[in-house]
Parts: sequence; structure tokens; C-alpha cells
Amino acid sequence: MLLHVTHETRYAYAPAVETAQHLAHLKPIACASQRLVNHALTIEPAPAQRSESPDVYGNARAFFALDSTHDELVVTAESVVETAVPQLSPAADRALPWEAVRERFRYAKGAAFDPACEFVFPSTYVPRHEDFAAYARPSFVPGRPLFDAAMDLTLRMHRDFVYDAESTEINTPAIEALAQRKGVCQDFAHIMIACLRTMGLPARYVSGYLLTQPPPGEPRLVGADASHAWVSVYLPGTEGPGDWSGFDPTNGRQPGADYVMLAIGRDYADVSPMRGVLHGGARHTLDVRVTVQPLEELREEAARAAQSQSQSQSQSQNQTPNHRDKEPS
Repeated sequence: MLLHVTHETRYAYAPAVETAQHLAHLKPIACASQRLVNHALTIEPAPAQRSESPDVYGNARAFFALDSTHDELVVTAESVVETAVPQLSPAADRALPWEAVRERFRYAKGAAFDPACEFVFPSTYVPRHEDFAAYARPSFVPGRPLFDAAMDLTLRMHRDFVYDAESTEINTPAIEALAQRKGVCQDFAHIMIACLRTMGLPARYVSGYLLTQPPPGEPRLVGADASHAWVSVYLPGTEGPGDWSGFDPTNGRQPGADYVMLAIGRDYADVSPMRGVLHGGARHTLDVRVTVQPLEELREEAARAAQSQSQSQSQSQNQTPNHRDKEPS
């Protein structure tokens, strides 16, 4: 599937910002289930400096600096991504009991190092807490394969939690969102990761996009989509390295070809779409518009628009003036 993603971020400042430095995670990563066909990042006003480099997790990170006064900042990322249904590596053991995976990540002198161990520890938005373990335990019955336990936890969260964009903020603690059983995809991802890590299991945060379908007979609304977040759980091999498998508690499913991965990290703090340091701009408003659509649909829309414009021009050229020459008196 070829998907076209437009992600526009617009800041309005009052008073104006004098200088600013920003980091952005807005370029989809390349992985086994997706290929980045093209990407463009447009910044207005034009920055004095800009660069791109990979972060510690391999995500593409854009840096840019503005050294002139501005009361508005518009950052637009356009990407075309070829996606496929994610497939687990044959090395991953889907039948490995969750307790065996937990034991792999207990510290033991002389044990083989697994890079996934970094994702067992607490992080900025994902603390360890007994309440997370208490919620997770019904899914993690003795001897259950980790894959099955993670899928059960995903489905339970989908049933138990209510999506409510007004119930939380970006910095709402995961333990608070767990208690109220409300939140958005970011909250649900943090809660599920906290449940897994509190049980001693590696899990990471994935930011990205999901292709949504408009109601039957209705056009797709430009800018009406949103960025998305889900969870990646590590399934080790029987005796060695394994692979990561995605789970989406917001929608009660695993990611498919309708998902676009943007970045991976320990939690939202590692992969926030934009963050920065400003001199000035004490107050600001933020408007984010996201559109995800199949590339073929976009091409068809462009072809229809071009045909309509051509017909309008043709009709205009064929029209003759409707007036009478003035007769001499």
C-alpha cells in the first residue's frame, strides 16, 4: 500500500519569538514493513540553520534554528510511504512463556546482553507502579505465551478504556489515566507499556499514523486525521535475539498495512513530533492538521481537479461577448 501523509504544525506566538531552536521527529523510519518513497520538510519562516541526523534509536531527527523575529511558525512534513503487513522474524518465539521472557531480563552475572533490556526500565512518562501490575495480571496467567498475553492485554484495554480527547493533557501521568480509564492513544500506549515493564518485560513506544476511512459516501476530510501511538513488545528467540511485535490498545488490534511508523522510543518524550527552546513568545496557540490517504486516491483527486480546470478554461474561451455595438445617433 502506498500512503501519502501530510502533517502540518502551526504555531502562533504573542508576543513574537526572537530566536528559536527546534527538534522534529516527522520523517517516517525505514523498516521491514515499510519503505520511505519520498519525504519533504518545509519550514516557514526559513530557518538560518537546519540539519538532519539519526538519534540513538535510529529515528530521523531534524534540527532547525531561527534567528529572526517571527510571530508564526509553520512546519509541514509530506511523506509517501510504501507499507506492508508487519511480519515477525522467524527468530522470534511466539510460544515462549512470559515468565521465561521475564527471567531473560533479570540481571545475572555473565548473562548475554540483549539491547532490548533498555526497554524494561522506567522512563519519563512510564513509571513502574503496583497498580499497573494489578491491571496486567489477569492477562499474564502462569505459562501463557508472551504474545498471547500481550494480545489479551490489548483487547482488555480496548474494552475497558474510553477514548476521550478532553480527559487528559500531554503531561497527564499514566497512573492517573489508568485510574480514570479514559484518555487518548498516547495515554493508552503509556499505560500498556507500564503494565509490561512493571511485569519485567521489554516494551517500547511507537509514534506514527493510521489510515482512517470516511463514512460511506462522504469525502475524506483534509487535515481531520491525527498522529497515532501504539506499543511494540519484544519477543526473544528460543535461545537468542528475537523481534518486536506491534499492539494497538486504542483499536484493539495489531498494526497492519494501514499504519505508518514514524519513530520509536522509550515513551513520548523520546519521539515528540516537535519540541524546542524559544526566546520570547510567552503565549502561543497550536494547530496540528494531519491527512493520511492512499496515494492513488490523491492522484485521482488531482486528475479530477486538472480536468475540471481544463473544462472551465475551455468554456471561458468559447464564450462570446454578449453586447450590442452602440448605434450612431
